[in-house]
Amino acid sequence: MFLHILAHNLKYKVIQFSYYRSKETISRQFNNVLREIMKVSKDYLKFHTYNLEGLDASRWRWFEKCVGALDGTHIPITLSSEDRPKYRNRKGDVSTNVLVVCGPDLRFIYVLPRWEGSIGDSQVLRDALHRQNKLKIPTGKYSLVDAGYTNGPGFLAPYRGTRYHLNEWIGNTPQTYKELFNLRHASA
Repeated sequence: MFLHILAHNLKYKVIQFSYYRSKETISRQFNNVLREIMKVSKDYLKFHTYNLEGLDASRWRWFEKCVGALDGTHIPITLSSEDRPKYRNRKGDVSTNVLVVCGPDLRFIYVLPRWEGSIGDSQVLRDALHRQNKLKIPTGKYSLVDAGYTNGPGFLAPYRGTRYHLNEWIGNTPQTYKELFNLRHASA
């Protein structure tokens, strides 16, 4: 069932009819196999080392003890009409809010899915810091966050009320130290 789902990108409902099992059984067994695969993955999966060079390295040189960048992203989902209100985000779309942390090498460090789209990024981060499989930022290190978060131990946000997004810099140069910091922050 596990391989069938992965190979053909199938939903549990399709597998239910093929294997004559409940969706609950399929889900449980899929997750059991996935957990076991994750345990042995380090023995069988070899990741290429990624060295930051050129433009990539220059974007991060200002953030020496930075482990990566953290942000929330909204992924559109389809739900029953009774569940839609709590998943409706501030833009009016139905989505799930996913917290993601990526390293400078663009590899995922941490992912926390399944939050309702109506929940703010700060609340999702708060949950990520207190759950059993929590987000851990090493002591003395930090992660870059956008203006939707606040500065704190392990998190470095841009200056508020100062130009930040890269598209705002087209044809402009920084005029203050805050603008220069925000430009470097956004570039990384």
